[in-house]
Amino acid sequence: FANEDFTFGKWRINAGLRLDYFDFQYQDQLESNLPKQSDNQFFASPKLNFFYQATPATQFYLKSGIGFHSNDTRVVVNEPNQPTLPAAYGADLGTIFKPADRLLINTALWYLQLEQEFVYVGDAGVVEPSGRTRRMGVDFSARYQLTDWLFADLDATYTYARSIDDAEGENLIPLAPQFTNIGGLTVQHPSGFNGSLRYRLLGD
Repeated sequence: FANEDFTFGKWRINAGLRLDYFDFQYQDQLESNLPKQSDNQFFASPKLNFFYQATPATQFYLKSGIGFHSNDTRVVVNEPNQPTLPAAYGADLGTIFKPADRLLINTALWYLQLEQEFVYVGDAGVVEPSGRTRRMGVDFSARYQLTDWLFADLDATYTYARSIDDAEGENLIPLAPQFTNIGGLTVQHPSGFNGSLRYRLLGD
């Protein structure tokens, strides 16, 4: 991968490019008479990010990039008409600010489009391609230092996820929750005692 930063006053531009090579090989151990199947592909993932330091305590950013949705080897070799590494297009628009000495907040609007969505079918034990999908949402994160050794954190996300190729009303994505939330308290005491108490909420 290559990564470079360019600074112009309060602006910082970050550009990068990553190259991945995948070699998929699959041998069905239940069918000894079937030949080994294989496929391979290169994938280039560019990114371009912009940061604006409005004040020492406030930063705005726009992040964009192209990646890939990692695939299941069986889908790759058994369905050659499907993309080997489906592209993922993403963008984030957000801010990081510090309204108080011990409080840090990060909020963002984000967008993600997948060239192919993969759904795990538990009864068959396989992964099935199910078409293009689009997700958009909002993130909120907060970090607060209660004392010199006690810290609190909160991360919440609301997601609107839909299939692009299905009709309205039939375009919900299986196993895609709308709301997730995680947080807790962390102790890092000078005596050497460390620990945390955490919770996780996963919506329907």
